[in-house]
Amino acid sequence: MKKRNDIRKTTRRDGKQLSAWACRSSFSPLSLFTLSLLSLFTLTLFLSSCSAIDEDLSDCGTDYTLDYELQLVTNLNTELQTQLTAKTDISVASVLRTHLGNIFTDYAHDVDLSFYDTQGDSTRLEHDEHIMDASQHSYTLYIPRQKYMHLAVANIVNNPLVDLAHEKNCHTAMLKQEFTNGTDTISSHTTGLFTARESMEMIEGINQTFNVHLYIANCAAALTIDPRGEDVSSIKVYTTGFATQFNICDSTYTFAEKDPIVEATPIHNDNDTLLCYCSVNFPSREPNNINNGTRVPLYNNKSTRTVIETEEPFVSQPDENSLWEYHVYVTKADGKTTETKLSIRKPLRAGQLMILKCWLANNGAVVTQNPEVGTSVTLDWKGGLSIDY
Repeated sequence: MKKRNDIRKTTRRDGKQLSAWACRSSFSPLSLFTLSLLSLFTLTLFLSSCSAIDEDLSDCGTDYTLDYELQLVTNLNTELQTQLTAKTDISVASVLRTHLGNIFTDYAHDVDLSFYDTQGDSTRLEHDEHIMDASQHSYTLYIPRQKYMHLAVANIVNNPLVDLAHEKNCHTAMLKQEFTNGTDTISSHTTGLFTARESMEMIEGINQTFNVHLYIANCAAALTIDPRGEDVSSIKVYTTGFATQFNICDSTYTFAEKDPIVEATPIHNDNDTLLCYCSVNFPSREPNNINNGTRVPLYNNKSTRTVIETEEPFVSQPDENSLWEYHVYVTKADGKTTETKLSIRKPLRAGQLMILKCWLANNGAVVTQNPEVGTSVTLDWKGGLSIDY
């Protein structure tokens, strides 16, 4: 899908364009704890016996309404309040909250709405793209009355790393991570990505309302490092072990045979006591995707995992194997670089922020007291000694 910054139209399968217009906009505050954040807009479909291109719609007596809720379920506040509690943590907690403001948010910039045939190859019959820029929004769309599978995506336009791909058919529509310059190293996601799917069957002569809930598809990992006075020239932090695409029609993530490496963004202020690096990406594998230390390929050398649907989605037990990793490269004043790999045994799930607190040893190694994290250190990296703790 080609991303655009000025989208206010409806496109039918036959190429005809229909207008859509905004009726109201307003904003809602964030909640303090687990966020169930509403970003509502209404899509009213006047169908009855009218076609989508009727000039006179006064005889359309049946209303079909779609009410959308952008629901963000996250542990953001809980994680910040439990992991960054010391006085020296206050500044980092503040910049981390600000940095993730465009990820864990109730604000929808843009929406992409597709309506698919439920027969045959599930071809897209109707499509609408709309710039919303609000927490509440209403507009009207006219499409023929029939049974549809409806897929919705929010906040895709301003995310240069992720595209809505293969969306011409329902069963192939996905959020796909794009690689640049032919490398497997990528930047973090820049927006919180939300999706929904809804089966819609229009019944003639009956006013109907379809409630469509959109849920977040990506997550965040943050690493804090206490330098403890060590003389350091540079620190580079990367994360790896995450999915490369999200399949919208069945809410599954796909993992490549070779995991992409996500460059974490340094977000601390120059005068902060703690250093903080954050990556935003798709979720990690779940424990049942690992078998005796080997990742389980399900098809085409790839593995998949489904969205976790539970009342407490961020409560999990550590696996015996590593599910995802931090790779940290510390270059000291003498020019020598130390590589530290931190292996995380708990899954990182959609909507979740996971913070790992560490400090810097005098040899450049990054150390943590978390018993659920494995550590491997290579001194004088690019040919040095590898140490397992």
